[in-house]
Amino acid sequence: MTLRSIFFAASAVTLLTTLSAMPAAAQQSAWPQQTIKIIVPQAAGGGTDALARILAERLQPVFGQPIVVENKTGAGGNIGTDFVARAKPDGYTLLLTTNTHVTNVSFFSKLSYDPVKDFAPISLISSIPFIMSVNASSPYRTIKDLIDAAIAKPGTLSYASGGLGTPHQLGAELFKSMTGTNIIHVPYKGSAPAVVALLGNEVSMSISAVNSMLPHIRSGKLRALGVATAQRTPLLPEVPTIAEAASLPGYEIDIWYGVLAPAGTPKPVIDRLNAEINKVMKDPQVVKEKLVPQGLDAVGSTPERFAEVIKSDLVKYRKIAKDANITPE
Repeated sequence: MTLRSIFFAASAVTLLTTLSAMPAAAQQSAWPQQTIKIIVPQAAGGGTDALARILAERLQPVFGQPIVVENKTGAGGNIGTDFVARAKPDGYTLLLTTNTHVTNVSFFSKLSYDPVKDFAPISLISSIPFIMSVNASSPYRTIKDLIDAAIAKPGTLSYASGGLGTPHQLGAELFKSMTGTNIIHVPYKGSAPAVVALLGNEVSMSISAVNSMLPHIRSGKLRALGVATAQRTPLLPEVPTIAEAASLPGYEIDIWYGVLAPAGTPKPVIDRLNAEINKVMKDPQVVKEKLVPQGLDAVGSTPERFAEVIKSDLVKYRKIAKDANITPE
């Protein structure tokens, strides 16, 4: 073969390689080209659903494609989560979930998905503080009062939660572990019934999301003892953190919300979603009109930071569940 023949043969191979790569590259750069689904593994009407609809409304004109929110509920969020884990990793099926994504590992003996390996984190988007409250008629005016009573009479105080495996339960169990107290768990079917129980003096206390407690605290029906975050919340600046009020450094429980995609979703798609989602969460109008009224804090992150949070929370909540002798079912 002559040098001329070798040159043309090599050129032909290069051309064919380039042409074969062009459709994939073009397809990737043109994303999105069809409807994007945001799967919410909780029921419509809750905080997760509200956030998904805020994102859908704001991102649809940016991407120029319909964005549909689908609620796939059941099994503590596992049905919707599994649906996304098995979806094609093309950027058209997303999961908007809470930290039940990591806590469920401690409450379900068999999950059909791996919360780390089967997902590509996109961004944290929001969080909501938890707060410890008692009925306004309660004799406990401070967290120290409550701890002293729990130590003096083990097993006589009780706390309400939104159900087994919820952050309410984990927050209270962490509190019990750090204070060496025995407070009885009374699970209800959701956070709303748990608040009703506290209002009715059926239980001694509850550690619940601030948005469900705030109206009753402001009306004087409930008394806030401490917030479960690292810093005080602007919603109730006069209320100390549980960590400072009870000398429990490191005590912290909240709910985070984040967006994930199936593992293997192309990085350029992840990066584009991350950039646009963070723009929405930084929008002053969204924060003022959509988040603050619901007690939600705007949070943004890189995919890498979100991945770190998922991994560290897996360790944190496993330890809480183990210390509380919670056996996965």
